Amino acid sequence: MKLYDSALSGNCYKIRLFLSLLNIEYQKVSVDTLEGELRTEEFLEINPRGQIPVLDNDGVVIQDSMAILIYLARKYGDDSWLPNDAQGLAEVSQWLAFAADEVTGLAYARAALHFGRPYNVEERQKLGVAGLTVLEQRLGDHDWLALGHTTIADIACFPYVALARQANVSLEEYINVRRWIYRIKSLPGYIALPER
Repeated sequence: MKLYDSALSGNCYKIRLFLSLLNIEYQKVSVDTLEGELRTEEFLEINPRGQIPVLDNDGVVIQDSMAILIYLARKYGDDSWLPNDAQGLAEVSQWLAFAADEVTGLAYARAALHFGRPYNVEERQKLGVAGLTVLEQRLGDHDWLALGHTTIADIACFPYVALARQANVSLEEYINVRRWIYRIKSLPGYIALPER
């Protein structure tokens, strides 16, 4: 199994974290996103979208962090990570959508501030703060985002929330969010977040 990866990418970190939680060995293939390796002919053959992460599991190539989380949960995890029943699947999926929407405000603000990406920092921070407000409310009476235990919903939302300070967004007032971050960091197999 190969993971096309960048050490500072929160989306790649999601996959590294989940692989570690599942105790799965893999080969890491570093891609230098700042030097344009995503646009090389060689990489575009792997992922025409020119994005990481990409997982290659013996010729099965999966693009996009959410798709990879779903694939790994189904192939190597048990139903606790991603349930089969309609209601449970929907509950996890709505938080995957949240990770791809509101939480990306924090990701884009971080990318603008640290990697020179052309995003409006203030707009992205507002979206991120709106997402943190929703998370704070949800985690006020739930330890985990879905189903009462850790799922790929938590893994999908975790990195950019935990890296909020790199987006110049404070987590000081989000007590429930900070407790959730601590719970994730306490999981067996947890690996450290990317530091800039």
